[in-house]
Amino acid sequence: MFVLSILLLIVAVVLYFVARAGDRTGLRLGAVGALIAALFAGVASSVHVVSAYEVGVPVTFGKVGTPMTPGVNVISPFTTVTTFSTRPVDLNLSDKDVVEVRSSQGGVMYVEVTVKWAVAPSKAVELYRLAGSEDAIQQRLVFPDSREIVRNVFARHTSEEGYSSAREKINAEIGDLIKERLAPRGIDVTTVNLRNVKPSDQLQDQIDRKIQQQQATERAQEAARTAKAEAERRRIEAEGIAKANKILNDSLTDKVLANQCIEAYKEAAAKNPVYAVPCGNGSGTPVIVDGKKN
Repeated sequence: MFVLSILLLIVAVVLYFVARAGDRTGLRLGAVGALIAALFAGVASSVHVVSAYEVGVPVTFGKVGTPMTPGVNVISPFTTVTTFSTRPVDLNLSDKDVVEVRSSQGGVMYVEVTVKWAVAPSKAVELYRLAGSEDAIQQRLVFPDSREIVRNVFARHTSEEGYSSAREKINAEIGDLIKERLAPRGIDVTTVNLRNVKPSDQLQDQIDRKIQQQQATERAQEAARTAKAEAERRRIEAEGIAKANKILNDSLTDKVLANQCIEAYKEAAAKNPVYAVPCGNGSGTPVIVDGKKN
């Protein structure tokens, strides 16, 4: 734009002198128009508008200036401005960028992660020096650092923890480490989402075999518990029967048996004329006679 203003100014001067020499009104008007256009181009080359949710980094003759805030900023015509968006950006480590990790046991898993990050306006100059552009920030800083941290964290956990039992803990650990790594560079990481962990085919076979072994072990343990409970029930039942027999045996003396026998005769005599049945230990034979019939 600055070069355009210089060219327009030269055209205005040339038209003016030509019009003056030939006394041509049209050329004079053209000179005035070119002069006005040159002024507008000069002003435009000295003003830069930074949009909302952006930060600008001015560079003049190779020297990096202070960050430019949103709004109208006056700059030198020789200054170039590189802008960075301060809105959060999603880095999706999935599909072709899925992270292949190994657990502490050597099992291979495929991890899908989303890292939401944004440029810190106060660190825009440092990011410009490190990367040079917004796309380069993601490719040179966020992308490789996130992959490295994901691999390192999973390498400290077992396969089972990685795909099931410790997912939340691993997610939090990855998020904390990525934030800690990128914050000093001017990158604010807002969230890290561990979206999916898929075991490799070989690891999945190992998982299936382990599950089958666990189920078989649980069935065997349940059968052992059932057999033990049944044996205990039978033991308690046998002890109860033995105690009852002992009590009954201790209580059945000769006198008790003879008395029970006499009572039985009395009940029978109410229905039959005469009964003579031995009772007791054979020392005597009681006879019960029904006086009403005989």
